[in-house]
Amino acid sequence: MHSIFNRGNKRRIKDSFGDKVFNVVNFLFASFFFIVVLYPIIYIVASSFSDPLAVIQGQVRLLPVGFSLMGYEAVFNHSQIVSGFINSFLYMFAGTVYSLFLTILAAYTLSRKDFVDRNILMLVFAFTMLFSGGMIPTFMLIRNLGLMDTRWAMIIPPGFTVFNIIVMRTYFASNLPDELLESAQMDGCTDFKFLVKIAIPLSGPIIAVISLLYALDQWNSFFPALLYLKTPSLFPLQLVLREILLMGQLDADMIDIHAQDREFLAVLLRYSLIVVASAPFMILYPLVQRFFVKGMMVGAIKG
Repeated sequence: MHSIFNRGNKRRIKDSFGDKVFNVVNFLFASFFFIVVLYPIIYIVASSFSDPLAVIQGQVRLLPVGFSLMGYEAVFNHSQIVSGFINSFLYMFAGTVYSLFLTILAAYTLSRKDFVDRNILMLVFAFTMLFSGGMIPTFMLIRNLGLMDTRWAMIIPPGFTVFNIIVMRTYFASNLPDELLESAQMDGCTDFKFLVKIAIPLSGPIIAVISLLYALDQWNSFFPALLYLKTPSLFPLQLVLREILLMGQLDADMIDIHAQDREFLAVLLRYSLIVVASAPFMILYPLVQRFFVKGMMVGAIKG
């Protein structure tokens, strides 16, 4: 009997003709969009390592032409780019910790069934997803609080995202059973200790996901810096990139080159800056990808 079942399990159901056609078409579409997305990245990286004249003449396709590190030398010799890079890391780290702290507290509170007013509070949060104060009232609030042209203007106002609270609240409700809380309370565990010692250690995947989302938002934050910051030494990297890429500003003392080569360097610098600005998350995302998939799937099972 056992051998009969084993032989049955080894049999594979054959795909129908329609299934085979669907798989082939699906593979071709996925491959096409993969190439469409991948080619610009390859082109930008190849151009950043190419000779400026080859880039201007359009000789770069997939591989660097006339290998050169002039663009990266200019990037790391530009004092404002270095300071912008440091500022972006500072805003990203401080803003992510601050936002994650608020999100965990709010999500855990809303996930507790013994919190009587959690539905009312959730409606208040959800209301802000549909309606906001607007740019002008927000600007006036930041100005009246004395946060203009300070680092706090890049960290405090973003706060938390309601969507992230909903995802984390769902994760807490789905993965922290009531019996676990009751058992901890019987042993004399307080709510705060349960959150710190039990809930957070068991929520590693969703915390990694939310941290990545907040870090990405902070790293790409551009418009708040444009509104609230005036001192160049406080500018994040994205604002520095705007001045160089869109405004065409290039310091004369950033690298020792002749004036006639400065136009060539400005073209090459665009690609080098894009690579430098994108590299941190291109390296970080593969490290947290497994948490990203698991956290988002589990956090979206229940509403």
